Amino acid sequence: MEACLARCSDAVFFRCLNPFNFRLSFKPMASIHAASGGGRRVRRAYDGLLLDAGGTLLQLAKPVESTYADIGRKYGLTATSAEIKQGFRRAFAAPWPEKLRYQGDGRPFWKLVVSEATGCANNDYFEELYEYYANGDAWRLPAGASETMFLLKDAGGHTLQLAVVSNFDTRLRKLLKDLNVLDLFDAVIISSEVGYEKPDAKIFKAALDQIGVKAGKAVHVGDDQEADKVGASAFGIDCWLWGTDVKTFSDIQKQILVSEH
Repeated sequence: MEACLARCSDAVFFRCLNPFNFRLSFKPMASIHAASGGGRRVRRAYDGLLLDAGGTLLQLAKPVESTYADIGRKYGLTATSAEIKQGFRRAFAAPWPEKLRYQGDGRPFWKLVVSEATGCANNDYFEELYEYYANGDAWRLPAGASETMFLLKDAGGHTLQLAVVSNFDTRLRKLLKDLNVLDLFDAVIISSEVGYEKPDAKIFKAALDQIGVKAGKAVHVGDDQEADKVGASAFGIDCWLWGTDVKTFSDIQKQILVSEH
């Protein structure tokens, strides 16, 4: 999530297929055939896939600075988008005195960030921003994410375990539900609920314990070098950095499903 908020996407919001409708017409053997590029058999290189939320599975529909500026106009905000962007990055990177940035609903942390980024401490302004980001319309899934996760769960001989592992506040479950992917996951591990934030090994352990997969048989995908790559690797979990090691969910699929010659 940290890297996501520092470099936001301005792509148009993409609403994925309803998972229940998709599942009714989805055939496991057809999935395997399609994933292998024909009639070749495939095996899965991993038993578990862990996904970061903000910046990986969840992308912002438009840049933070644009949203802050647009909503702020009605509250007399005069800061430019460029000033807000710079202020946001500075505020988000500043040390946080508490153990967790996101405690419960995360309001104390986000209120400070909004105030520091915009110079506006109006509580009504903050609450409107907070509620905006609590709805799925503020976010989008990467292209093909939902379809790829369905395919991976069925392909390769037995069910792939899927989990979200995220430094996030309690809004995350609703966002996943709004985007029609919550029911795809066997576990949703949120730092504000478990009391640990990545890169702490305890949050990765919590995920693996819930899905019943050993560290050596899991791979984590996230967008933050320290929180995701360093954290997962230290616990013995392979990690692919989103935007570097893998850039699409098709890339993830290709690295998890291996053709048997």
